[in-house]
Amino acid sequence: MLDLALFTFVLAFLAAGVRRPFLWVLAYLYIDILSPQKIGWALTPALPISLIAFCAAFAGWLLADPKRGTRFTFRQFLMLCLLVYCGITTSMADFPLEAASKWEWVWKALVFAIFFPLTLTTRLRIEGAALIMVLTVSAIIISAGLKTALGGGGYESLYFFVNDNSGLYESSTLATVAVAIIPLIAWFTRHGTVFVPDWRVKLFAFPLIFACLLIPVGTEARTGLLCIAVLGLLMLRDVKRRMAFIAAGAAMVLVALPFLPQSYYERMSTINSPSGDESASTRVAVWKWTLDYVSENPMGGGFDAYRGNSFTYDIPVTEKIGNSVAVEYREVTDEARAYHSAIFEMLGEQGWPGLTLWLWLQILGVWQMERLRRRWRGRSAAHEQWQAPLATALQFGQIIYLVGSLFQGIAYQPFILMLIGLQCALWTYCRLHDSPLGRRHMNGLAAASPAPSVAASPDAVTAGSPALR
Repeated sequence: MLDLALFTFVLAFLAAGVRRPFLWVLAYLYIDILSPQKIGWALTPALPISLIAFCAAFAGWLLADPKRGTRFTFRQFLMLCLLVYCGITTSMADFPLEAASKWEWVWKALVFAIFFPLTLTTRLRIEGAALIMVLTVSAIIISAGLKTALGGGGYESLYFFVNDNSGLYESSTLATVAVAIIPLIAWFTRHGTVFVPDWRVKLFAFPLIFACLLIPVGTEARTGLLCIAVLGLLMLRDVKRRMAFIAAGAAMVLVALPFLPQSYYERMSTINSPSGDESASTRVAVWKWTLDYVSENPMGGGFDAYRGNSFTYDIPVTEKIGNSVAVEYREVTDEARAYHSAIFEMLGEQGWPGLTLWLWLQILGVWQMERLRRRWRGRSAAHEQWQAPLATALQFGQIIYLVGSLFQGIAYQPFILMLIGLQCALWTYCRLHDSPLGRRHMNGLAAASPAPSVAASPDAVTAGSPALR
């Protein structure tokens, strides 16, 4: 029944795009994030639904979209440069077969991220894309959160929809993304128009935020705990009563501590003593190897260049003998260990040029969202209240990702590239509507609505709205 339900839903989603081609873009978001073809076992994997949605989204935009308000931003150009450079390094990779395998999904993620902002020309489209992204990843989060709440969590033992430790189904990646979307969820509780932010939206959103916070607990991902701490620090910037916020956060932590499993405490304790944890010790050794490698290969070694690493290091082993504890250092030899960091992933695979492009792309996003936040936050018009909070939510999400990516090889994570696409679209939308012509257009729309409301604001959802076409 699950396979049939997924297959029917995907087909219905694609069929709806015949009348409104923009829905094919949303369909691709849904398919690429959730991977229903991996969840199903007969019907859904029978068709290349991801490829179908990918091609349909491009064809629908080329043939049916009016292109009004479309702009190609500098960050899209940076992604294009990164795409071309990755293609060049793939052709000269140290491990051609493994590099070609990773290239198969990286190029698609980058191409869609470059194309994605071109379709988001109205508030409704921007919000609709963000909503689909949040709801789709929430399907995984809610399931994992329920299992955690019922005592089914644990390091590498919290099972999701599929038995596949890749993409969003990798525990540390899901923990990072779950925390990163919390500001976006909060935005929908105040500024959404697809679902008017009444008590029903809040009744769904607040438990969902709680489920997002449970993911780092259920997966016992150390990165998730760091991401939660970063989120708390970022929120201090905008809260009005900071001391009350800190006190409430401390109270929530104290209340939650007795309910956390012992395995969680043991896992988190390795943050303070990374030298005693084999996983952490391996990461440091890989990072040192990468620096040595790139000193000889400044252009990088292509995808999966880490397969050429080999190193020996000492790790302390604690042994309890009676009432005493003996510590013995054991020599460990390891090879072909992954980077476990987006920074070193880019450095080892794409060298200094690739890392420069990637950092430029990320830092420019944080700066652009900050500019939008400051430029739009003091405005009082009804149709100018949502831009600054959305810029803040996207900025917070990106910063949380950047912190999480320091300890995970998620430099090309498709969900984050989609988030960057949202940032590019919001940047273009705000710049166009902040121009003299755009201001006159928006003021004219506002004047034509004597009683401004969520449903009557520009780009709001209405029956038969052409914004989705």
